[in-house]
Amino acid sequence: MAQELATLVQQTADRLAEQRVGVVVAALAHDAVEIRGAGSTGAAHSRTPGPDTLFEIGSVTKSFTALALARLVSAGTVALDEPLRDLLPEGTAVPSRDGRQISLEHLATHTSGLPRLPRGMLLQALLRPWKPDPYAGCTAGALLSGLAGTRLGATPGKRFRYSNLGAGLLGLALARRAGVGYETLITREICAPLGMSDTLVTVDGARSGRCAEGHTRRGRPTAPWHLADLAGAGGLRSTATDLVAFVRAQLDGGPEGLADAISLCRTVEHRTSPFARVHLGWMAHRLHPRQGGHLQIWHNGGTGGFTSFVGFDPEKGVAVIALGNTQRPVDGPAFDLLRTLQAEHAVTS
Repeated sequence: MAQELATLVQQTADRLAEQRVGVVVAALAHDAVEIRGAGSTGAAHSRTPGPDTLFEIGSVTKSFTALALARLVSAGTVALDEPLRDLLPEGTAVPSRDGRQISLEHLATHTSGLPRLPRGMLLQALLRPWKPDPYAGCTAGALLSGLAGTRLGATPGKRFRYSNLGAGLLGLALARRAGVGYETLITREICAPLGMSDTLVTVDGARSGRCAEGHTRRGRPTAPWHLADLAGAGGLRSTATDLVAFVRAQLDGGPEGLADAISLCRTVEHRTSPFARVHLGWMAHRLHPRQGGHLQIWHNGGTGGFTSFVGFDPEKGVAVIALGNTQRPVDGPAFDLLRTLQAEHAVTS
């Protein structure tokens, strides 16, 4: 089985590398783990990317932010139904609708009614399309002052509406309540318990040589993204090795202290269709019976030069991670590999 898994992972990496500068693919099937790379890390440190190559993981960050929320809920530091405004500086104007306030759960399930982007950001992107890092100006001051003029598109809790703004505000609010920065919060609550030493917002000099270089869809080098105080929406960098540890905890429940939080993330759900739902920090759907009827829990991500995917099936004990340093989604081949592993397990178990 280990050799077969290695072959499947390498085939997926090679397939992805055909239209991307470089990729790393990892797969878990119970006790077996395989990590394979293909292509190049980029001109700056040209080599085949591997288990310890650092990638921007984009919106996969949201799964970390939501797990940090669940950790703080388990510790009694916050509550899921606590209003966002209670965690922000006094006097901050937070929009509401139909008499309902935005809660922390609403932010983590994209049901807050907030728009996808902070106020004015889309206009700035249209006026300055050459700007390499569109989120760089998302400081706490700019985000919170922009809330005053933000209108909700739906009553909080009623409708799924994917929001980078909401996820970023959740990260900012949790860090304020914890009395630390966002990166420190994620390290303390998630990375340290799981032994993940390479998941961070800011890359230091010692790690810089392991960073993949980001590329546009056409393969041209592009500048890194720094999401400032919106980091909770997509500011983390990580490696395949660290994400394997993160996903293994999703499959086996994680160590004492994290298990309750991981369970809470999947207990909370908001239905988006008869077959799909959103949990705290994760999307989920069940395949049609003709496709096996398997459960897939996942999140993907993308920045100016990177794309990412993390998906798993806790019922079958399998998972797939794909990281690319090109602005081309890796979802298709990653989902294909996940379905293959689910079918293999269904036959052999």
